[in-house]
Amino acid sequence: MAENKMIMNGLYQQSTHAGEMMGMPFNGLSTVGYDNHEKQFVSTWIDNMGSGIMVLKGPWDDGTKTMNLKGKMTDPGTKSETEVRETFTIVDNDTQEMTMYVKMPDGSEFKTMHIKFTRKK
Repeated sequence: MAENKMIMNGLYQQSTHAGEMMGMPFNGLSTVGYDNHEKQFVSTWIDNMGSGIMVLKGPWDDGTKTMNLKGKMTDPGTKSETEVRETFTIVDNDTQEMTMYVKMPDGSEFKTMHIKFTRKK
């Protein structure tokens, strides 16, 4: 389950996530906002499974209604920094989709996650 709300005078969207992962309680928190100086979106992510903060940045594509974000995170398996790419698409007023990819050592991408968010009515 995810709950979205606007914070800081409407400058940021904060999303609080709760559920279960690998049989354990899972909680995550993300923020996303538009940086007027850098002219791009900035997204952050923290959760109770790790102690790092993931920061992704990138542009909005109006044609596909998608944020195309890139950044780095600590790989929980290798404990080393790895490149991450995320697409966040507004499908319609009630549906959003997020897909995340990590860059593998050989340079290829591996899809690690795909989430479809549907507004609860």
